[in-house]
Amino acid sequence: MTTDPFDDIGWHDNAIHGFGIAEEDDGCSGQLTLDIDHILEWIPPADGEQRFSFVVAPAQLVFHEVTGLVIAVDYASCSAALQPMTIDDIRRDVVAYPNGYSSFSWKIELNWPPDGFISFHSPRMSQALTGEPVRSTAQWLLPAQRARDGTA
Repeated sequence: MTTDPFDDIGWHDNAIHGFGIAEEDDGCSGQLTLDIDHILEWIPPADGEQRFSFVVAPAQLVFHEVTGLVIAVDYASCSAALQPMTIDDIRRDVVAYPNGYSSFSWKIELNWPPDGFISFHSPRMSQALTGEPVRSTAQWLLPAQRARDGTA
């Protein structure tokens, strides 16, 4: 997946297990990689069931040529255990510069921890599944389900 199908993809309640920042060759921008559990499908409860189930796969969500990165995450104020962040919504707006260059202003709003966000500018993103999809009653995967080589 690339930036093009952005409007067709949802990341609500996707867990973020980790993130990485890598310098780009230009020395001015970087690559932001989010290690997520991507919910591919929300399955409504069948007759007699009370809970949704989900098809979830480990994935890497990558933003390229990132500038202006701000990460605001506060676990201390919510007095809870350290656990994966979860995405509420990902929004983007077009940014046009006087020289004709355009990019996107991104904001990843978190629903856990409350009031957290990640914001930055990036002209493109990509996403790739890094493991097999799993059907589960949870919206996240266990460490053994996330392991890429079959080990936890």
